Amino acid sequence: MNNESNDLRLNKGLRERTAKLLLYVSIGSIVMAFAGLTSAYVVSKGSGAGFNFDLPAIFYFSTAIILISSLTINMALVAAKNNKQSEITMWLVVTFVLGIAFSATQYLAWTELYQNKIYFAGKQSNAAGSFMYVITGLHLAHLIGGLLYLIGVIYRSIKNQFNSENYLKIKLCAIYWHFLDILWIYLFVFLLNIK
Repeated sequence: MNNESNDLRLNKGLRERTAKLLLYVSIGSIVMAFAGLTSAYVVSKGSGAGFNFDLPAIFYFSTAIILISSLTINMALVAAKNNKQSEITMWLVVTFVLGIAFSATQYLAWTELYQNKIYFAGKQSNAAGSFMYVITGLHLAHLIGGLLYLIGVIYRSIKNQFNSENYLKIKLCAIYWHFLDILWIYLFVFLLNIK
């Protein structure tokens, strides 16, 4: 019996380390992609392709929303560690709603850019506008991936599959979500200061 519980603990530890390693490798590849994009913009700026427009003000709201969502996903993790089933689901759903709100603010920002004649592609586009759409769009694509994973986590939470002994999926989701938060702040500061 004691050997069996030791084996279960070892398997659980191995599963957690493997899952985290895979997540960190994925995060590393995302970091490299954005480092490449922001570096490419800096290089293209040298050829006169700098921002000649202001960032949409709604990006400030996007930043506030994603910061709050990082807090709410953390609250879900704390609730899981404390076996508070209803709070786990509540905080996960709040995080999901905030993720949708962040997505909506990104769409509104793109709408504002388009109305101000900042185009992604075409004869009237420029490199700065294209980079703006690509950088923010790629971040949003990764956030949508996080939202899809979050739907599965919410479903498991509704089925009461999480407790103080089993919350790895929430932990992985929280790590990824915090990463998206940090990445957005980096991108926002980059876009604000690259003129």
